[in-house]
Amino acid sequence: MRCYDMVIVGSGPAGQKAAVQAAKLSKRVAIIEKAPQLGGASLNTGTLPSKTLKDTIEYIHGLSRRGLAQLGTALTRQLTLPDLMIRKNQVIETEVGVITHQLQRNHIEIIPGTAAFLDPHTLNVTRPDGSIEQAQASVIVLATGSRPRRPAEIPFDDLIICDSDSFLRTTMNPTSIIVIGGGVIGTEYASMLAAFGIDVTLIDRRTQMLRFLDLEIAQALEAQMRYNGVTMRLGQEYRDISVDNTGRPAVHLQDGQVVTADMLLYTMGRIGNTEALNLGAIGLTADQQGQLSVNAHYQTAIPHIYATGDVIGFPALAATAMEQGRLAACHAFQLPDAHTIKVIPYGIYSIPEVSMVGLNEEELASTNVPYATGKAFFREMARGHISGDLHGFLKVIFHCETHALLGAHIIGAGATELIHIGQSVLTYGGTVEYFVHNVFNYPTMAECYRTAALDGLNRLHHPRSQ
Repeated sequence: MRCYDMVIVGSGPAGQKAAVQAAKLSKRVAIIEKAPQLGGASLNTGTLPSKTLKDTIEYIHGLSRRGLAQLGTALTRQLTLPDLMIRKNQVIETEVGVITHQLQRNHIEIIPGTAAFLDPHTLNVTRPDGSIEQAQASVIVLATGSRPRRPAEIPFDDLIICDSDSFLRTTMNPTSIIVIGGGVIGTEYASMLAAFGIDVTLIDRRTQMLRFLDLEIAQALEAQMRYNGVTMRLGQEYRDISVDNTGRPAVHLQDGQVVTADMLLYTMGRIGNTEALNLGAIGLTADQQGQLSVNAHYQTAIPHIYATGDVIGFPALAATAMEQGRLAACHAFQLPDAHTIKVIPYGIYSIPEVSMVGLNEEELASTNVPYATGKAFFREMARGHISGDLHGFLKVIFHCETHALLGAHIIGAGATELIHIGQSVLTYGGTVEYFVHNVFNYPTMAECYRTAALDGLNRLHHPRSQ
């Protein structure tokens, strides 16, 4: 039996950061990973590959905004969807190497195999060759991640009917695609594939996309996606998904309509990877989504067993998973400077990007907080004209009386980078005047903060000038 201070199950973002933090505290650490490649879903089938595809497509799509429409069209005609996957594979290969080197450098042992609890401190590890060994630890971190939900009634063949994992292995080059699900994953894929020139139909039973977004931002994203060629069928339930007599996916809607395409991508929900852990042996249970409940320190009902990342549900972001893993290790080994996550930025890597931090208008209105808003449009910025990014805008929300920044919301190219300025001010309790009293590089999109702040203060003090 191997003995450790900490054993982590899963090598995704949460597992990596928990392992490295524990190793920095001179603890003996091991990661158990069942997949043939390190990195978890984030690196292999989720965050990194999808964002690499989006980045490549956005580069081509951006040529037309920069007055090079003919070049962009020519490239789109020459490239196929499988061609784009080549770049994705290169990035994954490089990042796996980076992670492997980091873990080796910190003397973190990698145990290949599937973990299952024998008792609260001991895990059976079934290796790929079928042999079984045991690993024992004072602290165990479950960072097993999640996988796409695959309802039994949908005829997945991972070629023309795919989930978000199998889609990344496609050899198809569709001219049309149906995306089922208007959540973050569905929105990202629908927008990027439409920007690549594929005829996209997005189907979702909800009438509004991404309800956690500020309504104005969500409406702007929907309008831009429609402009880029996405056919939106919101507020529509599907009755059945099948393959028609021509070999194409067919979606039968509740209203009797039938939508067909070359390919279908199903993106409704994810399931936590807990079924192989033998949780019953230690008295833990997962919910119907395979997720575990934790306290503020990421402890399960058994104090020395922690859970982090997708397996604990919302917000299920790679960025938050990293910090959750690190904080779990800090708490486990009583590191005094551990803190709780207070302000989380959210990024949607659609085309155009969307990012937000803090509260939105609807949340503030529902709690009767007096607030004011200010906006800056990308078309007002010199940098916007240089880059051709003219359709986005940035909105700041602040308290009418104290002027404390309450939220920042952005739609447009680079939104997920730009949001961190607002995050910093919000985290440290700054006011909207920060943006007015500081100089921003020119020409940059960061100037939007100053323009939006001035706009908001002007509206607050001179309401008739709106």
